Amino acid sequence: MTASTHAATHLAHLAQFNLATLLHPLDDPRITPFVELLDPLNSAADGTPGFVWRLVEEGEADATGIRPAGENVIVNMSVWETQEALWDFTYRSGHLEAMRRRREWFERHVEAHLVLWWVPAGHHPTVGEALERLADLRAHGPSPRAFTFTSSYTAAEATEHLQAAPQP
Repeated sequence: MTASTHAATHLAHLAQFNLATLLHPLDDPRITPFVELLDPLNSAADGTPGFVWRLVEEGEADATGIRPAGENVIVNMSVWETQEALWDFTYRSGHLEAMRRRREWFERHVEAHLVLWWVPAGHHPTVGEALERLADLRAHGPSPRAFTFTSSYTAAEATEHLQAAPQP
């Protein structure tokens, strides 16, 4: 890691946003197993090394009541110190079992439903910002501005990209 990459990593955190279209309403018994996983998975995320922040609805323990993409679409957004920390939680924890069962609860998405991007350390992105990044990924494919695990960019690459981009 170069000195500039190292510095950029400490000044930036990785934001992730994903959405999922429910097959049934959250209070439907067929979704109960998913609902029962929410608190344990959120608690596990909160305690994972590298976790910074997650979106929650005011007065609630999760974000399932926030529906900016439609009544049957739930969202999840969090910020992590590194991409590795997010990867470890996503694929090397109890979260993986929930992902394996996702077809029981959610429609299969034909377009991107997860987006990653770098934010300044301390910044908590808004849902509007996340939706804009997801739209950017869907329209233009992965870039340092909006990417996925399989087509990722470093914080330094994102910083370079932003510095090179024309300002409005």
